Amino acid sequence: MHARAPASPQETTERGRLLFAGPCDFVLGAALLQHIPESILPEIAFAGRSNVGKSSLVNALTGRKTLARVSNTPGRTREINFFRLGGTLMLADLPGYGFARASKAESERWAGLVFEYLRGRPSLRRVILLIDSRRGLLENDVEVMTLLDRAAVSYQLILTKTDKLKPGELAAIASRVAAASRAHGAAHPELIATSALTGQGIPELRAELAALADT
Repeated sequence: MHARAPASPQETTERGRLLFAGPCDFVLGAALLQHIPESILPEIAFAGRSNVGKSSLVNALTGRKTLARVSNTPGRTREINFFRLGGTLMLADLPGYGFARASKAESERWAGLVFEYLRGRPSLRRVILLIDSRRGLLENDVEVMTLLDRAAVSYQLILTKTDKLKPGELAAIASRVAAASRAHGAAHPELIATSALTGQGIPELRAELAALADT
């Protein structure tokens, strides 16, 4: 019996496109640990600072304008929102962190909910940690990366809002972020630069996530 040949980059990209072009349904928003749905599907979680563009990225990946709610008020999302991508993948949109107006109690509740989710989610394949390309890695981002390292949760850094930068500026910030991520054991080595506005990096990220659906 012959081993199956590895998929070509074109085949991987097309599989990602087809996966994210299929049905994607909102499951529920969980504000408490006991509300988090059980899932036997491979799961991808999206995390990042408030107003980093998580909802916009989820909408861009799925080709839908209103699947994930986009808020003009940073720190507004207080729940983990779950979306089922066909019968193949579960997406989890985590509440944003680092919002200056959040009280200490709110910040602690966020940390508690997310840590318990990460610790008790065997179906979780990877956390997509979004970094605003205009700002690079900030203290809150590094704290979350350290938390993910301790929890032994695989995560991948994704730059957002790259349309706001000139090519030279983007190359410089991407180099700095990639270099910093190499000091973190649980970080995936590939950095992807994306823009929900122009579509930059969206096919590559779709292909990456489609590959995780098979693991």
